[in-house]
Amino acid sequence: MLVCVTGHEGYVGAVLVPRLRARGHRVRGIDTGLFAGCAVAPVVPVDEVLRRDVRDLAASDLAGCEAVVHLAALSNDPLGALDPALTLDINGRAATATARLARQAGVRRFVLASTCSVYGAAGEDAVDESAPLRPLTAYAASKIEAERGIATLADGGFAPAILRFATAYGWSPMLRLDLVANNLVAHAIADGRVLLKSDGRQWRPLVHVEDMARAIIHVLEAPLGAVHGLVVNVGDDAATIRIGALAGIVAAAVPGARIETAPGAGPDPRSYRVGFAALAARLPGLRLRWDVADGLADLRARLAPLAVGDVEGPGLNRLPWLRRMMDAGVVGPDLRPAVQPARAAAIALT
Repeated sequence: MLVCVTGHEGYVGAVLVPRLRARGHRVRGIDTGLFAGCAVAPVVPVDEVLRRDVRDLAASDLAGCEAVVHLAALSNDPLGALDPALTLDINGRAATATARLARQAGVRRFVLASTCSVYGAAGEDAVDESAPLRPLTAYAASKIEAERGIATLADGGFAPAILRFATAYGWSPMLRLDLVANNLVAHAIADGRVLLKSDGRQWRPLVHVEDMARAIIHVLEAPLGAVHGLVVNVGDDAATIRIGALAGIVAAAVPGARIETAPGAGPDPRSYRVGFAALAARLPGLRLRWDVADGLADLRARLAPLAVGDVEGPGLNRLPWLRRMMDAGVVGPDLRPAVQPARAAAIALT
């Protein structure tokens, strides 16, 4: 089938695209190209590329596609906090608008990449899909807006599926170090410290980026009735752990690394345990393959030597990169590209 992937040049998209193509699907990618300069390894190209902001799409951009995978977003809490109103516009309203355009274009399947952070401060008990949504950040609130808007569009010919992903980690050609597990590994490699930025008591569900791609493809290829209106947490009970325990796994993956707490680190209200029983029930053929220890060991093996400045620098962290693009005039105050994407790729990382 022809699959349209918005945000195909992002962290998840760069892992998803080659797997879609390996399974015989054609891919139309929609991306602004603003993060093109962040690649750390060759990225498999799509069959067709549209340079668009998702706020500026038309139904014709999605014509001919049998499915849309919507990844495009301001993709974590720090980015979301840059401008909460824009976050709601891009992650919430534009996601719903994209789904509406997809339905107009005759697309039958629509997969939204949502997040388990919609549960907010869920406490010590594991929450399932029926739990109240208590967003603590603009990012989480915007994903709830998208979920609710897209759900209203479901009908007999249009089948949205909402995947609430656990916190991503693992290797991607568009690597990000602003993800907690990746950040801990990178610091351990750079200076021998597994640097905790909180008190370590917070619960986080984790999911490897390859398993995210695996789940998306499974939904795309499942019988339509099995995924129509699907809302499901994607992750593994065994990979829902406290940040302090995660630090211990990282220390074991990077010989000689020691666990330290960053100055000023303290409690983080973003703590949630998530249950994943519904995943096996709703998608019985899906098997997630990575456990946390193996995933972090794989990341450690793939990472080139890093300097401390690289770990928090713009090349591997989306918020500082976006700020650099804004300072250079590549992106405007509304976060729309102000120049051709090639200019973004040419911005120096230093």
